[in-house]
Amino acid sequence: MPGNLPPETAALVGRERELDLMESLLREHRLTTLTGVGGVGKSRLALRALHALPPGHRDGVWWVELSPLRDPELLTSTVAHTLGLSDHSARSPDEELCAWMADKELLLVLDTAEHLVAACRHLVGELLQSAPGLTVLVTSREPLGSPGEMLVEVRPLPAEGPDSDALALFRQRALAAAPETAAAFADPRRAAIAAEVCRRLDGIPLALELAGARLRLWSLEEMAQRLDARFDVLSDPLTALPPRHRTMRTAIGWSHELCAPVERLLWARLSVFAGDFDLTAARAVCSGGPLPPARVERVLDALVAKSVVRRTEERGSGARYRMLDTIREYGHDWLIELDEVRTLADRHAHWYAALARAADAGWLGPGQVDWYRRMTAEHAQLRTALEHLLGTDRTTALEMAGALWFFWFSCGHTHEGRGFLERALQGAPRAGTAHFQALWALGLTAMLQGEMPTARALGAQCVEAAVHLADPEPELRGAYLLSVSLLMPGDPQRALELAGPRARAGHGGRTSGPGWLLCRLSASYALCDLGRFEEAAEEARGLGEACAELGDRWLRAYADYVLAVAALGLGHHGEAARHVRAMLSGKRLLGDRLGIALGLDVLAAAVAGLGDGELAARLLGTGQAWWRTVGHPQMGGSPSLLALRDEGERRARAAIGDEAYEVAFRGGAAAPTG
Repeated sequence: MPGNLPPETAALVGRERELDLMESLLREHRLTTLTGVGGVGKSRLALRALHALPPGHRDGVWWVELSPLRDPELLTSTVAHTLGLSDHSARSPDEELCAWMADKELLLVLDTAEHLVAACRHLVGELLQSAPGLTVLVTSREPLGSPGEMLVEVRPLPAEGPDSDALALFRQRALAAAPETAAAFADPRRAAIAAEVCRRLDGIPLALELAGARLRLWSLEEMAQRLDARFDVLSDPLTALPPRHRTMRTAIGWSHELCAPVERLLWARLSVFAGDFDLTAARAVCSGGPLPPARVERVLDALVAKSVVRRTEERGSGARYRMLDTIREYGHDWLIELDEVRTLADRHAHWYAALARAADAGWLGPGQVDWYRRMTAEHAQLRTALEHLLGTDRTTALEMAGALWFFWFSCGHTHEGRGFLERALQGAPRAGTAHFQALWALGLTAMLQGEMPTARALGAQCVEAAVHLADPEPELRGAYLLSVSLLMPGDPQRALELAGPRARAGHGGRTSGPGWLLCRLSASYALCDLGRFEEAAEEARGLGEACAELGDRWLRAYADYVLAVAALGLGHHGEAARHVRAMLSGKRLLGDRLGIALGLDVLAAAVAGLGDGELAARLLGTGQAWWRTVGHPQMGGSPSLLALRDEGERRARAAIGDEAYEVAFRGGAAAPTG
């Protein structure tokens, strides 16, 4: 079944009543919200309930983590991208998501929504109205306030008695931290002390986890004494808070006091990260003063041991880390006290701006797949950095937004990229390399959204601006953008004049640079449109060889695509199928949904030409499903793309008949696109 439900990392203690209630609500109602104080275990409970849910959602269960998201304007794009939509359409993200969701049967989880309540309420209302097969589960410290919303208050674990759920959780976490404490829990007198600790901590799971982690250093008696002192000290200043919030803040503050000064410093500085981060970023952003870079890893490990920081899954390049929101918020309060908020935010933003520049330099190279994975993992941090820079350093914001052209253009973040680029360009000096790069990247996003007149106007501006830069690379990039904006609506001759061999030679520049390679791609496809298939294949082979030498996979896959289209034009259907299968392999590796949609249309035409009408029909159905995730089939109706797709359908219908075609097409359209 499609979906992205995270794995459960630990057994859930108790919660039988809540699980039974949730099973019933998720079956009978369309919107359920789990509410409760921070640290009470809402997300953990939701995860257990969903893993226990019997199959029943044809299009899967999708988990959208909202805690790293700060800008409500990006909510819909975040949900869409999680669901596998590449948001290439020019329609608003809300319209596009509602249209895609209309015939889906899925369960959508919005996790940690309290800082985006108004935006979530609006989006959920739109989606539930548009998609009768949609069920939504929300976790939030407060309800959405939506019509028909069913509420489940997640309360702390029962903490009274020797067999309480709170004590069971405390014991579980203590044994994980210090197995030798088993004897203490077996002793009735000391078990009673443990039960009192649980009662004082109000049965709040996060507080119990923090306390359990400390038993690697203290006895139960020492813990109880220190906890008593902590509650006594803080009881008066916190009387304005509700009791459970007071307990949570007290437990976190108590854990904070028990950290060494350098651990408290790192805790505060780590609060600048939105979502998860890696060790390299922690060293670069958080070191300084009594915390030199070489010491950051040791201190970070100490915070992991204390359950202040959690180590998350490996993502190809080492462990990543994150803080729960409640703990991060506490750290941020201390960062304010230290008067380091602006310093750390600046350092964070400039670190990720430098990372964007490095990724830009390495994109067309052997590390491309690694860069794709890394920048996808750093998405929340990139957003946070850009938001900060747009308010504090617009020059660097412009450079960063432009350097991320490949992220917006190749990795499915078109709407988001266009928004950042437009904001960065507002009021920016209309000259210089950074301005050109951002303008060019904006043109790429418009092109992907099918707005060819806009892309053409931006391409013309790029061509004009490049003349003043005395660098052939910008000239080639501008020529590519203008060329494709003419090619897609049906003017291959003009496109070839702008990007063909003669035009490229006139510009000069590196034959391995992005501009030169992209021009070769545009020229090769223009030659196909003109029916000059042998020349197109020669151009595409040259492009593929150059990409192979660089180690690039993304552009090389498009070279395979052109080779497939040229082979189709020459009537070599088996050769076309081989080329497009190679293309699809590369596109799946990089998550290029537009490329996959394009490739499936060509593969269907090749298979139909080989006489397998049923497979061709299924491929066309699957292709349609992928085009729907992109948002505008056949690039908004490009004549050449439509003709290629229609040729595949015509051959398939002729081979198997209309009725069999429709059955096979529907079967392909139901295939998962995740």
